[in-house]
Amino acid sequence: MFEILMIIITGGAGFIGSCLAASLEKAELGPIVICDWLGQEQKWRNLAARTLHDIVAPQNLFAFLEANQKQIDVIFHMGAISSTTETDVDKIITNNFCLSKYLFLWCSDKRKRFIYASSAATYGDGQQGFDDKEDLASLKKLRPLNPYGWSKHAFDQFISQTHERGEKFPAQSVGLKFFNVFGPNEYHKEGQRSVVHQIFPVAQRGEAFQLFKSHNPDYADGGQLRDFIWVQDCVDVMLWLYHHPRINGLFNVGTGESRSFLDLAKAVYVALGKEPNISFRDMPEELRKHYQYFTQANMQKLKAAGYSKPFTRLEDGVAAYVKEYLATDDPYC
Repeated sequence: MFEILMIIITGGAGFIGSCLAASLEKAELGPIVICDWLGQEQKWRNLAARTLHDIVAPQNLFAFLEANQKQIDVIFHMGAISSTTETDVDKIITNNFCLSKYLFLWCSDKRKRFIYASSAATYGDGQQGFDDKEDLASLKKLRPLNPYGWSKHAFDQFISQTHERGEKFPAQSVGLKFFNVFGPNEYHKEGQRSVVHQIFPVAQRGEAFQLFKSHNPDYADGGQLRDFIWVQDCVDVMLWLYHHPRINGLFNVGTGESRSFLDLAKAVYVALGKEPNISFRDMPEELRKHYQYFTQANMQKLKAAGYSKPFTRLEDGVAAYVKEYLATDDPYC
């Protein structure tokens, strides 16, 4: 009898995790098991349209894994404290480093597949470039600017060190350095929501949205650059990895093109059929010393591994987000 293997998504009620669950279900892959805390707010709505095999609280995850180890195929580890302004470093390390390490070791021991979310925040101010090198010597050169980025970087280094020591590894091990992701189901993230979502209600009212002024003479106001990526492109990469279990490594997930916040803001107004209306305000003092003025993923490594699907143009991704989600009665995927 053919055995159907379960797919575990930690952080599966969160932004990228819930979008991944939607696409897995659409592709008739699974059964899907979500591991997450839902809380008392509206986060549950990210999963309201899904048919799920189980929902497991994080504190019960390892008991669930042990009880169902023969039926588990892959863990997509998307769960993390993702706030770049979180100041409780012990909390961040417990969730982002220690839990990740234990899951990696469990997958190594049981020979399960492990695909996890790293972050472009590991690159810090970008002075070392944005090349997704995974050897320990290269990783040691990076200097993240906040505890979140450091926690992700610490785990990338742990995996690199494990590999260089020749120790046991999962059946598949992939880390994904997501750049600036935007799209549906991010609504619970409050201050960490994408700028697209923050601009939308202001633009919808026809009012002026205030972007941060630049405090770097090399960049004009609104000219700060990011590699913005539509969430479905991130999901498509993960689906491709699911279908290519022999691919291993640490990969950037961006578009390979940097665009300005001004470009992004204008795209929201245009998607609503309105004239762009942008003003500028001072960046808070506490953000200035940790602010990235430029990110751009080097995507050659993922392409060399065989991924060939083109990434969505910024204006097209923003238009899809606005018209198919934010401007509708049901903005969830």
